[in-house]
Amino acid sequence: MTGVPSVLPTLLPGFVGQELPGWLRDRLQDGLGGVCLFAANIVSLGQARTLTDAVHAANPYALVAVDEEGGDVTRLFAATGSPQPGNAVLGRLDDLDLTRQTAAEIAWALRRTGCDVDFAPDVDVNSCADNPVIGTRGFGADPFLVARHGAAFVEGLQATGVAATAKHFPGHGDTSQDSHVSLPVVDRSLDELRQRELVPFVAAVAAGARVVMTSHLLLPQVDPTNPATMSRT
Repeated sequence: MTGVPSVLPTLLPGFVGQELPGWLRDRLQDGLGGVCLFAANIVSLGQARTLTDAVHAANPYALVAVDEEGGDVTRLFAATGSPQPGNAVLGRLDDLDLTRQTAAEIAWALRRTGCDVDFAPDVDVNSCADNPVIGTRGFGADPFLVARHGAAFVEGLQATGVAATAKHFPGHGDTSQDSHVSLPVVDRSLDELRQRELVPFVAAVAAGARVVMTSHLLLPQVDPTNPATMSRT
């Protein structure tokens, strides 16, 4: 309908296959915001570049997003393993220059394959030892260490022109449940969140992070009804 705002620019869907499907090319030409790539979309770095070139040819303003954290979470190098260390190693070494350099090397790999947005860094404070989804993806359990390294990672990524994403707001570290398969509960007050979970997000935003990813979990002391992904609060 003419005059009705379209939801298309807000969406980054995934898709099946290693080539750009016709239906997705059509939607990109209609104004779709972009795509999210997963490991199944990538068989080599050269093929990934051909795919992202096709996305940008269909819509020069489209964003190609991907989860490339280093360590255990990689899409570009899923078949062989990431050549870059993960956050747990970087946090343990506590060398900000190394974290910044690692992020820049990840970003250059993304630039060479035509990716615009990296869903990294993970800045969750890994305060729960039984956390099934953060673990080695986190820099550590100290919010100020996580804040330092999260900011350095943002700087390293964005210095090469790749948008960084601070995740998973407002903090997925204090739970033993996986939000991919359940609705975890983080039973902390807003004051408690400000003292721990939110500290790294403040630092990442101050460092210029272009994106913040929400987490699908419930914080009953902040909003007892809606998970963070859908909570206006």
